Amino acid sequence: QSLRHVGAAQTRLALRSPRTSICKAMANADITRLDCGKRLSEAVVHGKTVYLAGQVPDNTSLDAKGQTAECLKCIDELLARAGTDKTRILMTMVYLCDINDFPLMNEAWDAWVPEGHSPARATVAGVKLADPGWKVEIVVTAALP
Repeated sequence: QSLRHVGAAQTRLALRSPRTSICKAMANADITRLDCGKRLSEAVVHGKTVYLAGQVPDNTSLDAKGQTAECLKCIDELLARAGTDKTRILMTMVYLCDINDFPLMNEAWDAWVPEGHSPARATVAGVKLADPGWKVEIVVTAALP
């Protein structure tokens, strides 16, 4: 069965491997990993910094604005679990398959970012993401309070 024919959540699991909710390795007691698996963790906390893995949409039938909104919702949820929020985002990398989706992505982004809390951000377009239905993937680094 191809990745395209399983749901996005199942695709994520297939690509990222099975994971558990929170991992703290004995040798790395100062590092907390959320939703960690063999291949990656959805979030890693070290010191006062939270690093999120690339967040992708669940619904590949949405346009770039809808997919971006789904990614941002996942980011909100992960940041909350890590003990912070979007007002403390330091850096964001946005990956778009098609540069023509830039305005739609920005519509969702602009509605989501709180005024006065815009992080440093870069956008890379023309990338091939792991699932051909994904139009956007967003990576975030944030500070803890």
